[in-house]
Amino acid sequence: MRVHAIQTGTVRIKTAQVAGRGHGFRRQLAMFTDPNWTDWLPTYAWAIEHQEGVIVVDTGQGTHLLESAQSCHPYVRWEVAFRIEREQEIGPQLRALGIGARDVKKVVLTHLHMDHDGGLVHFPNSEIFVARDEMRAASGWMGRIRGYLPHRWPTWFDPLPLDLAAEPFGPFMRSRRLTDAGDIIVVGTPGHTADHVSVLVQDGDMTVFLAGDASYNQALMVAGTADGVSANEKISTATLETIGTYAKSRSTIYLPTHDPESGTRLANRCIIMS
Repeated sequence: MRVHAIQTGTVRIKTAQVAGRGHGFRRQLAMFTDPNWTDWLPTYAWAIEHQEGVIVVDTGQGTHLLESAQSCHPYVRWEVAFRIEREQEIGPQLRALGIGARDVKKVVLTHLHMDHDGGLVHFPNSEIFVARDEMRAASGWMGRIRGYLPHRWPTWFDPLPLDLAAEPFGPFMRSRRLTDAGDIIVVGTPGHTADHVSVLVQDGDMTVFLAGDASYNQALMVAGTADGVSANEKISTATLETIGTYAKSRSTIYLPTHDPESGTRLANRCIIMS
């Protein structure tokens, strides 16, 4: 089994989105009043070469996001910026690795924000999994108001509901095994969105923890710092604590989508040091 880090362009956001400031609604409002931008951050997607077929976790950015400055949505228009070339989309990058579209058996989306579902167009023949309530929150006009881009989804997009069972996996209370071998597990990591999930790849005596936006980088997870997006700060910080508890029980390579060090940590198999 092998996990590939696939960087699909870069993104800039406000610093108050990365590390929340204040509490409650003030924490979310701070994203709009903050004048400070991050550096350009990577947007990673992940491909797992598995004996049961290739599994992709998140699909990264698409070039259609370069039109975000024309959006009527205040966040999409003024609070985020993207850089991506067409050859940086996940489809061309998978082909460069020798992985064709039909080799990808499953796609798991940690959540449906635009920089995670932007490459969906490349997977018309794959089983695509999304948490049931995440799909509900992202759909229709209300989804657009919430900052999702459902009008950008391919017309054929009809994902399978990813329902987690009340089966603990380590400290995580809900989980679902994604492979027959039981070595790839989806766990609930609510916070960034209410139904956000992460994917845990059991690779020998290590776990490769594909964290989506559970935190924007490893240091924020270790510190237990919720981001500025989460509607419920307590749920976010509880999730980060649970991730930290898991990492203390098993050697864990923690890989958030926008952490500049994620690709290096994967390549060098750098685990979280407790």
